Amino acid sequence: MQDVYISGVGMSKFGRRKETLVDLMVESARKALEDAGREKVDAIYVGTMNPEEFASESNIASVVADRLGLVPVPATRIETASSSGAAAFDEAIYAAASGYFKSVLAIAGEKMTGVSTGRASKILAEVIAPEERKYGATMPALAAMITRKYMKEYGMKEEDYAEVAVKNHKNAALSPYAHFNKEITVEDVLKSKVIADPLRLYDCSPISDGAASMVVTSEQSEVKLKGLGQGSDHIPLTKRESFTTFKSTKIAAEKAYKMAGIGPKDISFAELHDAFTPFEIIGSEDVGLFEPGMGWIALKEGITSKNGRLPINPSGGLKARGHPVGASGLAQIVEAVWQLRGQAEDRQLDGNLKYALTQSIGGLATNNMVIILEAV
Repeated sequence: MQDVYISGVGMSKFGRRKETLVDLMVESARKALEDAGREKVDAIYVGTMNPEEFASESNIASVVADRLGLVPVPATRIETASSSGAAAFDEAIYAAASGYFKSVLAIAGEKMTGVSTGRASKILAEVIAPEERKYGATMPALAAMITRKYMKEYGMKEEDYAEVAVKNHKNAALSPYAHFNKEITVEDVLKSKVIADPLRLYDCSPISDGAASMVVTSEQSEVKLKGLGQGSDHIPLTKRESFTTFKSTKIAAEKAYKMAGIGPKDISFAELHDAFTPFEIIGSEDVGLFEPGMGWIALKEGITSKNGRLPINPSGGLKARGHPVGASGLAQIVEAVWQLRGQAEDRQLDGNLKYALTQSIGGLATNNMVIILEAV
């Protein structure tokens, strides 16, 4: 496998957008192409979860290729639920690394605010096992069960994981791309309404619109793919080995570290999937940054803050940057590239950043990806 680099990135602002999904994808793609200094690519991979139900859009890869003026290049849609953006990146990497294509455009996005909150929740719940969904299981409800189990096993309290939301809103306040640009307090989190006990409104990522794009190439650039891995798990929670760790993330991380030839101690910062605030803590442990049960303690000690020893989600994460489900996995990688290039503006991290790690969750941790990038 030959080396693959990221030569261009682009992203739309996340939040409630008036534009269509295709508009947002085209906006981010043009930015990525301009950043890469290209007008053409050899192939396109589009990641999106459910544009048919969210936005009444279908045949999305062909539509985007046409709007970008890139016909007749091959255009393919990729879907792995809420990790679709990371999956589109993976496929672009495989295509470029094989040598079959020299430059590939990965695009990811979702337009979610065109439907009601209830409708959006129903669409998102379709990734849950039917045998659990028929009893009323929703994503927040299952996430709440996982949170309760972690709290019991490791002694974490609500005010402890509320710090995830506080930290990530503080980071997002510095980002022009974020859905939310305001800081909050622990008290704000604890006073917000209960969604699924013990998770509250400010523990859950918002329903957002947005898109991100990236050009990957075999030509040397400032940021290089160092490692990647993917893992899956059973759809029903009843078949899982554990409620306090996600096996799919651990498998993906193991593969990514092996490919990269480095370990968790080498990571400069991470973008982790925090669709629900406790998931950032679990994710930080699953990728090996902290021992089991120590992620929330590291958070409380400020280790994962923007100025801490190991920053997590300097973008604001899914919680505050926003979570257009198909886009989030690729948006994490875009942020990592900006940070490694020293182009993250007011949210730029200090120090010599060498390796960045991203972790994206598909469904309720059934199809997860871990990516490691290197500044060269």
